[in-house]
Amino acid sequence: MKLILATIQPAKLEAVKEALNKVEVFRLTVVDVYGFGRQKGQTEAFRGHELSVNLVRKVQLQIAVNEDFVEPTVNAIMEAGRTGAEGRIGDGKIFIVPLVDCVRIRTGERGPEAI
Repeated sequence: MKLILATIQPAKLEAVKEALNKVEVFRLTVVDVYGFGRQKGQTEAFRGHELSVNLVRKVQLQIAVNEDFVEPTVNAIMEAGRTGAEGRIGDGKIFIVPLVDCVRIRTGERGPEAI
């Protein structure tokens, strides 16, 4: 089992959800997050004054999958989350973390069956 944490642009969320549905990944959690990488934030004008906004809004997807679904999930996120054919800085990142256990609260099932 793996936990996939994907940070993407908010505008790409619907396209990524559609791509995940095509590879039969239907369960995910979406979290609004703020951060910056190479973009280092943005400069915005407010009432005639320039303000430096250090944190950029992103969306994080949290997806628990069994081993067979790791590559299809990652590929779907990459294809739908990429800006243009080559991608651009700020498109996001995907982290794949080992998932030690999973418990379905309703039934008490554990492991891959609980996902």
